[in-house]
Amino acid sequence: MAETISAEIGRAGLTATAARMQTLTAPTDEDRFALGGLRFLAAVEGALQKHWAAGWTDPTGLVPFMRLPVPDNPNPAPADPALITNLFRDIGAGMDQARAPLAAIPDTSTFGLEISFADLWFDINANAIRDAGEDIMPLLGPSLLGWRWAYRDSTAPAPVVRFDVADVAWLSAYSHVLGGVSELVLAYDPKAALTQTLAAKAVMAGFGPNSSEYESYGLGTAVDVIATLDAALSQQPDPARMTAAHRHFIAMIADNRRFWALVVAETDNTQEWLPNDAQTSALGLALPPGTGTRWLAVLTDAESLLTGTALVPFWRVGDGAGVNIGRMFTDPKPIDIVGWIQGWAAVPYLEQGPLVSDSSWNAFADMMAGEAMLMSLFLN
Repeated sequence: MAETISAEIGRAGLTATAARMQTLTAPTDEDRFALGGLRFLAAVEGALQKHWAAGWTDPTGLVPFMRLPVPDNPNPAPADPALITNLFRDIGAGMDQARAPLAAIPDTSTFGLEISFADLWFDINANAIRDAGEDIMPLLGPSLLGWRWAYRDSTAPAPVVRFDVADVAWLSAYSHVLGGVSELVLAYDPKAALTQTLAAKAVMAGFGPNSSEYESYGLGTAVDVIATLDAALSQQPDPARMTAAHRHFIAMIADNRRFWALVVAETDNTQEWLPNDAQTSALGLALPPGTGTRWLAVLTDAESLLTGTALVPFWRVGDGAGVNIGRMFTDPKPIDIVGWIQGWAAVPYLEQGPLVSDSSWNAFADMMAGEAMLMSLFLN
């Protein structure tokens, strides 16, 4: 019997499997989805490889990919001020490459691709060998399952998911999420700010070893991250990248609507990724009835903010005015955190108009019973 795509990933890895699949001269819709998913995961793998090579983890959780629990690197590379810039430039390019084969799959396709999570792994140390600590479930399981991860049956087999045409829209939407985040990071390119932070650390290290308990608990690294972030945001952002980020987030909402339209129409119940009200998830997640409707209402509010048709309330103005988030993308400026608190930095974006309501988010949060943030990451 021919080797399945899932088994090939387990044996050869993401990059090698993607390299073979992109040479296919007559790919099926299953092949196209597999290639899109492989490119998506390979981009994440590349980010984790940079994380591992750098040998440090972000304790603040502010830098995506740098907070995941990768294995320790006994010989980390010298500090590189371009680390974050390169990481998100590659993520953005990888997301564009992932969407290319997905765009050729029609919404009427009936393909089904089974993937066992036991076969998925990231070559974190880039040695082309599946080593301990590189399986996908321990790395991403806590993000996917939240508190359920700690209480799972660790002896149960890894889930097997049958991806179908609705999941094409979900994956495309998620690629736009990461593409938009990447463009935002690159718009406020942190290379100069990180250069400044690392130079200051080098000077301070010249005064001798630091035995402070605060450093041992990671406070120093956290302060470095926050200082770098503040300095990066103080720069004039790249308008083209802000515009690109805005396009990604709008496209994410469109893809998400397409996903829910497709998944609601499904009549099967076969190893689902994200289920409709009549289905169950292969991951063991039980979504309350009406989840799609509630989430789409949240996205409608998000779209109104991105387009400027609704405003965000600001604490120093009346109920008939607020901040136009959309204009922060189309007319971007440096972000002064203290200035935003006081209000002078918000003034260019204040205007009269209807305010966004929190009713849709509150209804979604009530439905999720304390897991709204976790589920928003999963639903994108």
